[in-house]
Amino acid sequence: MTRRLFWEDPYMKEFNAHVLSVSEDGVVLDATAFYPTGGGQPNDTGNLSFNGTTVRVVDVVKQGDDILHLLDGPAQFSAGAAVHGTIDWERRYAHMRYHTAIHIIDGIVATRHSSQGMLTGSQIYQDRARFDIDVEDFTREFVESVVQEANQVTHEDHRVYQRLISREEALRMPGLARTEPGKELLNSLETVRTIVIEGLDEQADGGTHVSNTREVGTIRVTKIQSKGKRNKRVEFVLE
Repeated sequence: MTRRLFWEDPYMKEFNAHVLSVSEDGVVLDATAFYPTGGGQPNDTGNLSFNGTTVRVVDVVKQGDDILHLLDGPAQFSAGAAVHGTIDWERRYAHMRYHTAIHIIDGIVATRHSSQGMLTGSQIYQDRARFDIDVEDFTREFVESVVQEANQVTHEDHRVYQRLISREEALRMPGLARTEPGKELLNSLETVRTIVIEGLDEQADGGTHVSNTREVGTIRVTKIQSKGKRNKRVEFVLE
């Protein structure tokens, strides 16, 4: 099993670990700060160093309880080797800011406008993000008003932190998982990780986030696309 250092400290830029296995597919470490693709958040990239040689990590994926690091060349080490990892921090930090921004928007809709609509999906990039929203009577004014409310939160001082709770407690909390796959996942976990935006929202999540809403910046809508009568896709950037 790979220890998830990115959960323990999402601001960790470098780390030391040991190689558990090496294959044609990549390298599994006993611990990693590299985030694997999941939940709409892309993987981290960066470097692994060993005895003065460095290899590039170009993709990171989950493999059961392990995390597989895909390299741009052959590994120069074998199982048991001690390696030093460095993540591309600018990329990771952008993902953290956008991920928290999506949670703020989702929290605004879920806690203040649940009778009007709900977020149904999202995707994060390094320079932008998008969310899909199901709204019965959609208007651009509605989206802009939600974003304005979200920007009030990003300009205030709200702590953002993770919380680990039991499955039983999670199932007693309505709205902790807001999609059908998320609800199904809750039933399969012994321990559920949630992200809390103090004073606004809490939901089950496996991604990385900033520690305060002030780090997010200002959300600006750049594009709205129709994906059906009720479903709209909203793209935004952070300034």
